[in-house]
Amino acid sequence: MNLLIQQLQAGLVLGDGAIGTLLYQRGFGGSGCYEALNLEQPEAVTQVHRDYLAAGACLIETNTYGANRARLERFGLSDRVAEINRRGAELAVAAARPVGAFVAGSVGPCSNTSAETHAPETQAALFREQIEPLIAGGVDALFFESFQKVGDLVLAVSTARKLSALPIIASLSFGDDGHTADGMRINEAFAQLRAAGADVTGLNCHTGPAGAESLLRELTVREGDLISVYPNAGRPEYVDGRYLYHAVPGYFATFVPKLAAQGARLIGGCCGTTPETIAAMAGAMSGLKSLETKVGIRSVIRETSVPKPSSRPPAAPAESLLELIQRKKVIVTELDPPKSLSLDKLVEGAKALKDAGTDFVTLADNSLAILRVSNMAAGFRVKAESGTEPIIHLACRDRNLLGLQSELMGFHELGIHHVLALTGDPAKVGDHPGSTSVYDVNSVGLIKTIKRLNEGFAANGRDLKGQTRFTIGCAFNPNARNVDSQVRKLEDKVRAGAQFAMTQPIFNPDLARLTFEKTKHLGIPVFVGVMPLLNARNTEFLHNEVPGIVIPDEIREKMRGREGTDGNAIGLQFARELCDAILEHFAGIYLITPLMRFDLTVELSSHVRRQTDK
Repeated sequence: MNLLIQQLQAGLVLGDGAIGTLLYQRGFGGSGCYEALNLEQPEAVTQVHRDYLAAGACLIETNTYGANRARLERFGLSDRVAEINRRGAELAVAAARPVGAFVAGSVGPCSNTSAETHAPETQAALFREQIEPLIAGGVDALFFESFQKVGDLVLAVSTARKLSALPIIASLSFGDDGHTADGMRINEAFAQLRAAGADVTGLNCHTGPAGAESLLRELTVREGDLISVYPNAGRPEYVDGRYLYHAVPGYFATFVPKLAAQGARLIGGCCGTTPETIAAMAGAMSGLKSLETKVGIRSVIRETSVPKPSSRPPAAPAESLLELIQRKKVIVTELDPPKSLSLDKLVEGAKALKDAGTDFVTLADNSLAILRVSNMAAGFRVKAESGTEPIIHLACRDRNLLGLQSELMGFHELGIHHVLALTGDPAKVGDHPGSTSVYDVNSVGLIKTIKRLNEGFAANGRDLKGQTRFTIGCAFNPNARNVDSQVRKLEDKVRAGAQFAMTQPIFNPDLARLTFEKTKHLGIPVFVGVMPLLNARNTEFLHNEVPGIVIPDEIREKMRGREGTDGNAIGLQFARELCDAILEHFAGIYLITPLMRFDLTVELSSHVRRQTDK
């Protein structure tokens, strides 16, 4: 039996972390083709391998993920496929052999995007052309990773199995809805991969450790099944032209026993992870000796009801946000449109929030670049069926300037008159990473465009024979390391025409006072975000995996070990205290509903309304 398979059957094996994002972080690969560094700067690649081995990795991957002809063609390197792959294998083998570690030849999908397709015979030829030099270079296994479609990965595995008896690790990238891009859930997908010849089936990329654990909970693990898990370091934040990952090594380490308990045998890291991450995981792994295979986990399919269309026309708002805030404290509450087709729960939440004192419900626009129901449709139903005024987020990511204006004109015709203008998270970080981010304009350009529509003109100067009457909002991040830089950006937005601002959630009362001091000169309402924490797991996920959210150590300690109703109660109490602190300085507040738990923001809305109506 193969030695790597023997070790996996005996217990846990620690893999390495990201190569491409680490080379990017270290300033290499300016052309964007990191695989070319195998030939151009082999010492940089070798150093990455050595750093992961020193951190404790027992299996490292070759720097060849995108080294197939179709991907290399973009860089004029399609005639060097064999050379790049063989050299990548040789570099990894040379680093691993002296310390007794294994090397897996990394192979990614043939397509540059999830929408691009190749005929099966073309894909098989591309895989063969890449696999053969990896085998010749001396790898111990083949690692097919980040495949979004089961069909593509099955083809890759079956192609490899015809070429070699080496162990095959077959890893899929699942969407936030728990499906692959071709619609399969984890049990069915893994069964097909094993039938094609995969020795190890797994998941990697897209999701952080919390999402990976959640996916594995659905998996039925049979005796003898070998599972791999390589999560991302949470979701990246796009800052000053660079992608930054914020998940800290210690957070990743806490998930090692959890992933192992769900059946994982090979555990490493994907995008954003570093040698420090792997070192922390090695420390956590050292105490996990005895492992049992889990069995009997079932996935639950919930029926969704088809929403009944409303025939009631939307009513025009009696007062705008700017008018209302002149006479009362204003409560804005966020409800995310669902990832599935039914809007019934959203409307139910909007009704409950209105009864609890919420004045406006704000609806995100595919936040974090994750597919959701159109917030225009959601806003129409919320307004028509609950009587609550919607504030619609509009991101520049998904539409060009023509489409943005068309959407805005549609809002106007539906009686939706409050818009939050956003640049939007890049499509690359979401559940459709092959989608194209548009960005004809950024948030400042969109604000100017909306202001121009309010004056009766399109962006090209065409007279619209009428005027929109949007109240224009923008975003502000008080959690940023450099708050003054964020204030300057907010000043630009106000100069462009923004009339109010909404912030990401804060978790520090002192930050409310600082935000007030930093923004009071602008003369616009600022709605500071408050999101009730659910439990310890939710707290750590937000702090480590969601860009722009920072939770103080004191709060994280209070939430540690708190789950269920106990965790909800503590999270709510802290949120009430935070609301009180914010309203000492601001004339309104922004409540953010976590995971559609609108019962929590209903409670907060009632609390705020009781306090402000005294």
